[in-house]
Amino acid sequence: MHLFKTTKGIVLKRDENVQFVTDHWDQLIANENLYDYLSRLEVSPTEDAREAISRHLLAPIGTQEIWACGVSYYNSQMARREESESAGGGDFYTRVYHAERPELFFKSAAHRAAGHLQPVRIREDSSWDVPEPELTLVISPSGKILGYTVGNDMSSRSIEGENPLYLPQAKTYEQSAGIGPGVLISKEKPSPSTEIRMEVFRDNEIVFQGITEISAINRKLEDMVTYLYRELDFPAGAYLMTGTGIVPASEFTLQPGDRIEIEISGVGKLIQTVVRG
Repeated sequence: MHLFKTTKGIVLKRDENVQFVTDHWDQLIANENLYDYLSRLEVSPTEDAREAISRHLLAPIGTQEIWACGVSYYNSQMARREESESAGGGDFYTRVYHAERPELFFKSAAHRAAGHLQPVRIREDSSWDVPEPELTLVISPSGKILGYTVGNDMSSRSIEGENPLYLPQAKTYEQSAGIGPGVLISKEKPSPSTEIRMEVFRDNEIVFQGITEISAINRKLEDMVTYLYRELDFPAGAYLMTGTGIVPASEFTLQPGDRIEIEISGVGKLIQTVVRG
């Protein structure tokens, strides 16, 4: 089942039944037994709820923070090593890829996140920008994984490559975190064969496409959550992007007007357009 946040209210989609729920978003994410709770709700589908999903979507988030785990795929480790070698940071990424402790960083406050069909930004002071498609965990206040959404970790590779200490500027800015279109609520872990696909369109022509499976993640999802929650309190829960295995070649950079389409099997398809500044 999926939860969607819209301007008309929160919508639950169970099979072909689409209905509004009266709970607040934070109240839902704080429910440790969210799947069971939603499964027991009386079925009361409406056409207004279906229309809300098709026409009035918002980013599926309340007051949660969005965090991210980096260098969790081999492809990402190699790309980061390449971009930062001239700054003397190439070895850092290889070491963190193999380390027990993951790289974790703050990505976005909820109000800066961009939802389905909302624009994502590239920085005015960046010359090399890429989208990073990521399975994103939706986590309860106690650290339980409640569900999954599609994430787009917009990144300035020119700024991060200049100096690894610039990572917060390369990663964290207005509309740099895309999430949506909704949240898959499930008791089951995604299958290792779950595919993540990304296509970038420019003037309606594909200029980049890539595919990976979450089996390529070199860490357990639960271990990422454990490290995130080790010394942090999340009263409203948290979202955690789990890294990217799709890395465009160094000659590729996003341009204003590009359309990014990211699809994760069973989770959803997130479409966003790029703007600058």
